[in-house]
Amino acid sequence: MTTEIAIVLGILAVSLVLFISEVIRMDLVAMLVLGALAVTGLVTADEALAGFSNGAVVTVWAMFILSEGLTRTGIADIIGRQVMRIAGTREFSMIVVIMITGAVLSAFMNNIGVAALMLPVVVDIARRTRIPPSRLLMPLAYSTLLGGLMTLIGTPPNLLISASLTQNGEQPFALFDFTPIGGGVMVVGVLFIALFGRLLLPKKKAKQDRAVSQRSLRSRYKLHERTFLLRVPYDSVLVGKTIAESRIGTSTGLIILALTRGGRNEPLPGRQTVLRGGDGLLIQGRVDQFRELRRWSDLVIEREAPVLKSMVASKLMYADVQIAEGSPLVGELIRDAALRSRFDVLVVGVLRRDGYRLTNLAYVPLRSGDRLLVQGEEDAMQQLEKFADFDEVNLASVDEIEDRYKADERMFVVRLPKDSDLSGATLAKSRLADVFDFRVLAVFRDGKLKTMPRGDETLEGGDLLLIEGQPGDLDVLRGLQELEIDTRSAANLGAFESERLTLMDATLDPRTRLAGKTVGELNFRERYGIELAGIWREGEPVGTDLADERLQVGDALLLLGPRDRLQLLASDSDFLVLTPLGQEPPDTRRAPLAAFIMLSVIVSVMLGLAPISIAAVIGGTIMVLLGCLTMEQAYRAIEWRAIFLIAGMLPLGTAMSETGAATYLADQVMLLLGDAGPWPVIMGLYILTAMATMIIPTAALVVLMSPIVLSAMSDLGLAPQTAMMAVAMAASASFTSPISHPANILVMGPGGYRFVDYLKVGVPLTLVVFITVMVLLPTLWPLTPL
Repeated sequence: MTTEIAIVLGILAVSLVLFISEVIRMDLVAMLVLGALAVTGLVTADEALAGFSNGAVVTVWAMFILSEGLTRTGIADIIGRQVMRIAGTREFSMIVVIMITGAVLSAFMNNIGVAALMLPVVVDIARRTRIPPSRLLMPLAYSTLLGGLMTLIGTPPNLLISASLTQNGEQPFALFDFTPIGGGVMVVGVLFIALFGRLLLPKKKAKQDRAVSQRSLRSRYKLHERTFLLRVPYDSVLVGKTIAESRIGTSTGLIILALTRGGRNEPLPGRQTVLRGGDGLLIQGRVDQFRELRRWSDLVIEREAPVLKSMVASKLMYADVQIAEGSPLVGELIRDAALRSRFDVLVVGVLRRDGYRLTNLAYVPLRSGDRLLVQGEEDAMQQLEKFADFDEVNLASVDEIEDRYKADERMFVVRLPKDSDLSGATLAKSRLADVFDFRVLAVFRDGKLKTMPRGDETLEGGDLLLIEGQPGDLDVLRGLQELEIDTRSAANLGAFESERLTLMDATLDPRTRLAGKTVGELNFRERYGIELAGIWREGEPVGTDLADERLQVGDALLLLGPRDRLQLLASDSDFLVLTPLGQEPPDTRRAPLAAFIMLSVIVSVMLGLAPISIAAVIGGTIMVLLGCLTMEQAYRAIEWRAIFLIAGMLPLGTAMSETGAATYLADQVMLLLGDAGPWPVIMGLYILTAMATMIIPTAALVVLMSPIVLSAMSDLGLAPQTAMMAVAMAASASFTSPISHPANILVMGPGGYRFVDYLKVGVPLTLVVFITVMVLLPTLWPLTPL
C-alpha cells in the first residue's frame, strides 16, 4: 500500500464515519472531502471542482426543475382522478394502480418529487375508499424507488454509474438501457407488495366518514386527553387584562382554542382580547404543566429587603456583548443557546432600535451582530472576552446601566412559605424564565447567600429569593392560581366543529426550510395565523411540550385555525396538505404543455439529437419561459444538498482510480470471492452496496463503488456494464429503513409507521429484488470479455 492509497483510504474512512454518525450534515462532509483531496494534492484543482460541471450533476439538477414544472401544472390532480376511475375501491387493485402510477412517473421524474406529488392524492383516495392510509402509503414510497430503476434519468445513481463508465472510457448506458431489467424488477416488486407485502403492513382503523372527520383527527392525536376548560372568576386580578398580559398561551405550553362568553364561542381569540369575569377558555395542552406553574403563586413579596438587594448587587455585574459572525450561537433561540451553562451568564435584554427588549426573550433568535445585555458574577464576566463568540464585551456595574435598564426597579425579593408545595422542587421544573422572564439571581437560606443558582437548585420552605423581572407579573401569577380548571370539557369540544375553527392534517415538504426548527421558534400563530395542535411521529402522537419539539421531515402535523387561513397553506411550498378543505383546484391549463416538453426531452435523447444533460437544461429553461413555473420556483425545486453531495464526492472517486486505491480494494474483493467466478463477485458487490444504502447516501455510495467495480471487472477480464448495472439496481433499492431514502421518511408520519414496519416489508422486498436481478442479469446483460 502506497502513501497516496493510505491517505485516500483515510479520507474515505473519515467520510464514512461522518456519514454514519451524522455529526456533520452530509453535503458539508462532501465539501470537506473535496477540500482534503485538493490540499493533499491527490487531485488537481480542476479535478476537485469538475463535479460541478459533470454531466450527471447537471442532469440531476435539471431533472429537479422538469419535475417541478410537471407538478406545478397540476399533473397530480389529473393523476388522482384517473387513479380513482381505474382502480375502483378494492385494496389489491388500489395498491397495483398506485404503485404502477408512481413507478411510471418516477421513471422520468425525481422520485422524491413524485412521492410528494402523490402523497395528498393517495391520502385522499384512502379517505374516500375507507382503506387505511397505512396500507397505501408505504407501497407508494416503494413504487417511486422501483420506478427509478427503469430509466437513466429515473434516479441519480443511474446517471452517476453511466457517467463513471464514460469517464473511464467505457460504453455508457443509454436512456432506456435500464428498462428491461428495471421494468422486470418493478413488475415483480409490485406483485410482491400487492399479493404478500400488504399483509405485513399495519392496518390502522379506517375512517368511516366520506369527508374528513374532525372527531377522527382529534382521536388520532389524542387531543381529548389534553383539552380542558379554564374559567375566569368575576373577581380575578386577570379581569381587564389582555390574553397576552395573562401569559396564557404558547409560552405556557398551552393553546387557547376558543373563548366562551355569553353562550358564544370565539375561536382562537387574539392576543389583545380583554378577559372578563365568567369567561371560559378552552385550552389545549398539558394540565399538569399548568398546575406546576400555578404552584409558584405561593411566593410572597418582601416589600423591604434592601440589605439583600445590596448584597447581591455587589456580587453581580452586567456586560453589553455583541454576537460574532460565525458564532455557533447565531440562529439559536435564547432559551436554547444555553448561555447559562456555556458562559455562566444570563441574558436579561436584547438591544433593538428603540432600546432594550426585556420581555419574552425565550424565543428570540440570535443573529450575528446582536447586542445582548448579560448578567453574571464578576469572575464569569471577566472571562467573556476570551470567547470568540463575542466581538465586543463592555463591562458595566449596576449603577452604570441604571438609566437604561432600571435594574433596581426590576429586582424584588420573595419568600417561600414554610409549608409551600414548592419545597423540594427545583428551579428547572418551573417555566418562570420562559413565561414571565423571571430570573432567580440569588437564594438566601440559613444566613447564607448563593448567587446565580443553577436549574438543579432545590428550594426549601423559608427561602428568600431575589428575582429580577416585573413585580406586577406576580399578580398575574396569582391570577393563574384563581382560574378554575375543568378537565371534563368534552361538551365544549364543539368549538372544534365551528365554521371558523377547523383541524387539518399536513406534513412537511421534503424540501422545506422548516425541518430542524422548534415549534416555538416558528411561532405558527404569528407567522400563519394558526396553531400547531399535535405532531404524529413514528406511529404515535408526540406527548411532550410541543414548543420544544424540532420538526422533522416525515412528521404528520395537526394544524388548527380558521378555514381560510388553513387553505392558504395549500400554496405554501413548506407543506403538503393531506386534508382537503375545499381549496381551489390547481390550474391545469399548462399541464399538456409541460408533458409535451418532458416528452420532447426524452425523444431528443433517444434520437441522439442532444446529450441528456443539455436536453434536460433546455427543457427546464423552456418550462420557465412558457410559464409552467417561475425561476424562483425552479431554484427552490433543486435539492442543493444532493447536488453539493454528489459534486463533492466525485473527486474522491477520481482519487481512488488515479492513486490505485480502487484497485487495492478490488483486490481484497477478488481475494475473497475471485476464485468462485464472476457471478459470485457481482453478487458480493450487489450485497455490499445494498447493505451500505442503510447508512450511506446512495449518490455518495455509487461514487465510491464505481471505481471498485470497474477495477474488479478489469481483473476478471470482463466488460464492466453487467456489474455496474447490478450495483445501480442495488443502490436504488433502498427499502429497509425510513432513513434509507427521503421518500420513505415522507410517508412515515401520514402513514403512522414505525421503524419496524419498514423492516417487516422492506427486508423481504429487498431479497425479492436481489433474486429478480440475479435471475434477469445473465439473460439481459450477459458477461462479455473485454
